[in-house]
Amino acid sequence: MASTVGAKSAKPRYLQIADDIEEQIKTGRLAPAEEIPSETALMERYGVSSGTVRKAVAQLRMNGLVETYQGKGSFVKSRPPVTRKSSDRFRRSHRRAGKAAYIAETEQAGVKPTVQVLSIGPVSAPAEIAARLGVDEGEKVLARRRLYFSDGTPTEEATSYLPWDVARDIPELFEENPGGGGIYARLEEHGHEFAEYTETVRARLATKQEASALALSPGSPVIHLTRNAVTTADRVVEVCDTIMAADQFVLDYRIPATD
Repeated sequence: MASTVGAKSAKPRYLQIADDIEEQIKTGRLAPAEEIPSETALMERYGVSSGTVRKAVAQLRMNGLVETYQGKGSFVKSRPPVTRKSSDRFRRSHRRAGKAAYIAETEQAGVKPTVQVLSIGPVSAPAEIAARLGVDEGEKVLARRRLYFSDGTPTEEATSYLPWDVARDIPELFEENPGGGGIYARLEEHGHEFAEYTETVRARLATKQEASALALSPGSPVIHLTRNAVTTADRVVEVCDTIMAADQFVLDYRIPATD
């Protein structure tokens, strides 16, 4: 029997279908890793064309709820708990306790964090990074590229860029494990005391490389966050370019009301 979902709604049918399946996922009627009904079954259930069903499934992928595998079908995505990225993760007290920002935030979320260092070494500064660091485009900078996991699931990929004249004097920055408190602790130990962090946040669809790195379905949304770490001398000594699986994070900030 065809579904009567949204019979009186002005919302497009594919969105109604996506909403209905999302509700089944959130209520547990469709469990993590369970295959959702086939295209044919959904066509019969909702009384719609194959094109409408495909748009509904694409919407579910975009919302980070299902993964589609060629020749196998679409499955409910197994996801670790959502992690909140708040301004509190940069507290100096965390660094003094030997915790880098990522460790502090994942512990608060109740998940097990792991980090895979992908590369460390000199690179030519891309245009946007150079502008943020206040160096010439193409100038040598140190790049530290990492892939972060929560409970074994890849959730974000980040690259830190540091001016070469700063990085060259801090040997720990060239190590996979820079020590307790992470690179910010090492920078402060060498006289680069932080005054503030500024972040630019964008939302977009993942590139093919990003989808592969974060185990996302094609067309999944990501959060692109770029952060400047600014010292009391008003110098940006690190720019962190981060791509995050959009369904894994909530951005939660405190904004002072005073001047």
